[in-house]
Amino acid sequence: MTIGEMLAATVPMARTLNLEFLETTAERAVVSLPDQGDYHNHVGGPHAGAMFTLGESASGAIVLAAFGDQLARAVPLAVRAEIAYKKLAMGPVTATATLGRPVAEVVAELDEGRRPEFPVSVAIRREDGAVTGEMTVVWTLRPNG
Repeated sequence: MTIGEMLAATVPMARTLNLEFLETTAERAVVSLPDQGDYHNHVGGPHAGAMFTLGESASGAIVLAAFGDQLARAVPLAVRAEIAYKKLAMGPVTATATLGRPVAEVVAELDEGRRPEFPVSVAIRREDGAVTGEMTVVWTLRPNG
């Protein structure tokens, strides 16, 4: 099962919005939100809440890709998030997530018995490439037990 398939199977909101996981690696995750009238706002574009979910889902996908081998000893959790809506989004939009810290550095903190935090940056773009939103989600790996 791919990370995208796993997220679609375990996260009902990802299924509800019909998110498409296009790329999920430890370096980058790309997730698309199709243009769907049921999730439009008052001006006909994707609702802010749908774009937030898109960005958070992309951040979760890269976290699973980067730290999936740590799941036996730690649970990834979003700690906080901030989003800035930059331009009007119309039509389908795509979120691209990147890690803000090296994987090895985060795992080293976990190895030391600490609860590491790390940012994931997300750019949300419409089809013409214009950035319509920027998001940062801070994640942690909470040790089990």
